[in-house]
Amino acid sequence: MELMNAVSRRTFMGGLAAALTYTGWRPGSRLFGQTAREQMSRPKVTVEEYERLAKLANNENPYGPSEAVLKAMTDAFKYANRYLYPDGGITEAIAAHHGVKPENILLGAGSGEILKVVGDTFLNVHKKVVGAEPTYGSVYAHATGIKAEAIKIPLLKDYRADIPAMISATRQNYRDVGFVYLCNPNNPTGVIVPKNEVRQLLDGIPGDVPVLIDEAYHHFVQDPDYATSVPYVLEGRQVIVTRTFSKIAGLAGMRLGYGIAPKELVENMRTFSTGSISAIVKWGGVAALNDTANEARVKKVTIELRNKVTSELKSMGYYVIPSEANFFMVHIRRDVVPVIEEFRKKNVAVGRAFPPMVQHLRVSIGTESEMSRFMTAFKEIIAAGKTSALG
Repeated sequence: MELMNAVSRRTFMGGLAAALTYTGWRPGSRLFGQTAREQMSRPKVTVEEYERLAKLANNENPYGPSEAVLKAMTDAFKYANRYLYPDGGITEAIAAHHGVKPENILLGAGSGEILKVVGDTFLNVHKKVVGAEPTYGSVYAHATGIKAEAIKIPLLKDYRADIPAMISATRQNYRDVGFVYLCNPNNPTGVIVPKNEVRQLLDGIPGDVPVLIDEAYHHFVQDPDYATSVPYVLEGRQVIVTRTFSKIAGLAGMRLGYGIAPKELVENMRTFSTGSISAIVKWGGVAALNDTANEARVKKVTIELRNKVTSELKSMGYYVIPSEANFFMVHIRRDVVPVIEEFRKKNVAVGRAFPPMVQHLRVSIGTESEMSRFMTAFKEIIAAGKTSALG
C-alpha cells in the first residue's frame, strides 16, 4: 500500500539529498542499524543493494512521511542557510499535544539522543541502570561506555518484564542506582508493561530515583491494559517519557524525538543535549502531529499485516510472541545468526540477534510486498530446513 504520492516524494528528494549529506550519509554507507558500534561492524552495501532489500530489520515505517509532512519540510528548506530560523513552534506543539508545558519538553535527534542524555545526566561513575534483558540495548551500551553498570533483570517465561525483581534490585542498590529503564512496548519482544505494573514499579522504588520510560512504539498499541506514562510527569513524579517521530511518522532518517519530564529534570538534562536538530525536521514534526489521519492509516495497515503474517506463521507451527508494536518475534527453534544471513542472501533484511533469545527472530512489519517476500523466504529457509549452516 502506498500512503503518499510518488510526485511528492520526487519533489522532496532534491532537498533530502542535502539533509542526508549533512547527517553523514554517503553512497555505500550502511543505513540500517541501531548503534554506531553495530553500524561500524556491519558490512557496507551500495545504494543499489539497499534498494533491493526488503527492509524488515529496524522497525521503520515503510511508507515514509505523509504528503503534509513532506510539504512542510520542503517549504522549510528556505531556512537551510539560517541559524535563528522560525522552527514552526515544535516544542509548543509537542507540549500542547501531551497537555504539558514547553518547559517539560526536551528535543533530541531521535529519542535515541534523549536516552543518551539521560545516561550522561544520571549515570555518574559507578552509578547503575536497572532494566529488563533483553530490551533496547543502546541504554546499556552507553552506560558501559561512560563506566557505569547495568543491572539486567531477565524477562519472565511469558516475556513480560519482571517488575517485582526490578523493584527489589533498585531498592537493594538504592544508593548506586542512577535510573530505572522501561521500554514500553518492549523492543525486541513487542510485549507491553501493563499500566498497573508501571504504577507498581513507581510506587515500589524510592521516589527520588528517575524512571526512564521509552514509548517509541506507543502508537501501535491496542491492548487496553496499556497506558502512556505522561500523566506521571504531570503528577511531578521523577519520570522521563521518550517519544520518537521515527516510527509512526516515518522520519527515522531525519532524526527527531523528545523527552517529557518535570521541569527540574529537563533543566538537568539540557546541559548534555546537543540541540543538533535541523529546521527541516522541526517543521515536519509539527505537521506530523497534526496529520492524525495518516497516523491512523499507518497504524491500521501495520496491525493488519502483522496479524496476517503472524497468523500464517502460527498455522505453520511456529510460536510468535504476542506483539503490540510494528514488529514481532518468532521462535524458529534454531540459532538465528546463520538464518539472518540466509535471509540476507535473498535480499530480505531481518533483525539482529537479541541474546539470550538466540532462537527468536525479530521481524519488522514492512509493506505488503515486503511481508510476502519474507514469508516466501521463511518457507524456503526455515520451514524447508534449507539454511546452509544446518544442511
